[in-house]
Amino acid sequence: MGFLDNLKAKLGPAKDKVGDLAQQHGGKIEQGLDKAARTVDQKTKGKYSDKIDTGTRKAKEAVDKLG
Repeated sequence: MGFLDNLKAKLGPAKDKVGDLAQQHGGKIEQGLDKAARTVDQKTKGKYSDKIDTGTRKAKEAVDKLG
């Protein structure tokens, strides 16, 4: 077995657990992402709103895929 095979074997159970947690707490995770996005947007005075929105949307999609 190569290094990557060993790594995949060890991370498999962790991925399953993360998926379960994402499914159970998806709403709270999305609320946290929204809150963080609002805070960053306020701190940057709206300068990066489009990038923040894009990043938030992609993060939410990733959480949905995990769940």
